Amino acid sequence: MAAPLETAAEPSEEPAAEPAAGSTTLVKPHRVAVLVQHGVIPFELGIPHRIFGGARTPDGTDLYEVRTCTPGGPGLVRAEADVEIAVHHGPEILEEADTVIVPAAHEHDSAHSDGRLSPGLAAAFARIRPGARLVSICTGSYFLAAAGYLDGLRATTHWSSTEHFQRLYPRVRVEPDVLYVDNGHILTSAGVASGIDLCLYLLRRDHGSAVANASARRTVVPPHREGGQAQYVQRPVPEPQLATTATARAWALSRLDHPLTLRELAGKESMSVRTFTRRFREEVGISPGQWLVQQRVERARHLLESSGLSVDQVARDAGFGTAASMRQHLQAALGVSPTAYRRTFRDTATG
Repeated sequence: MAAPLETAAEPSEEPAAEPAAGSTTLVKPHRVAVLVQHGVIPFELGIPHRIFGGARTPDGTDLYEVRTCTPGGPGLVRAEADVEIAVHHGPEILEEADTVIVPAAHEHDSAHSDGRLSPGLAAAFARIRPGARLVSICTGSYFLAAAGYLDGLRATTHWSSTEHFQRLYPRVRVEPDVLYVDNGHILTSAGVASGIDLCLYLLRRDHGSAVANASARRTVVPPHREGGQAQYVQRPVPEPQLATTATARAWALSRLDHPLTLRELAGKESMSVRTFTRRFREEVGISPGQWLVQQRVERARHLLESSGLSVDQVARDAGFGTAASMRQHLQAALGVSPTAYRRTFRDTATG
């Protein structure tokens, strides 16, 4: 199993500045540019628009402005499917973008063959302003690597391309078995659906779990999957008539504030501990213990953001038992203390 997700960008320890008396806090939309090329997968193109495009403050203000551009200027882009997409912006919008997202393109250019960007794409990348956040979906990571952004960094791509990617870009530290990798301002995701996971992760990092969960509900997808989770699960959809671990997982989620043992979980499915553990890994991609910790961290994050409970009470309700235990697990997962996390994301949520 790959190492847990490393979150390079930590919430600030400084309290948020208070607005002046009588003033109105204005939210300036975060500008997202989606850079597409011939052969783009329509599903991947739609992910940023769906996840970020619908994100709003409680009063309905858009949090993001999402626009699509091509390296060669406005025009029709051939999709991987039997459609063409009319794109109205050229690479000039990259100069103002706060985040640039690069989906995969099945009409591969030299980035997939000899490790170089085509002249048009290189010129487009040169227009990206310093400090902009860079994100790839699926094999869009080839373009970030060819531009030199991934040298010396951890990165991932679609599982079927990881060996080829590593040979072509030996200076990149490829993580073949994860959903996404966060290097702070440079993030890469694996196959198509993990682009949804990464965009929801960024939404959560920017604005907290309430906004991310609302977007997930609109899209009808799970609100959160850790980046360190395996991207290729042996049995993601159980075979008909095959016993699963779903009942045990649902039971555990309803009792996170109680001590839970592997024997109890296995008993809910009438399985031996050994069979249950094997089946759980096949279905979820991680061990039952790792999954429980992830769910408890997620419960703690939600309570820290949305409730006024004390840190000690949050730790008990999330199943960590003590504040010290919760602090240790949040520090390992997020790189930040419970108090700092609460201050940052509750301030973000309340504007």
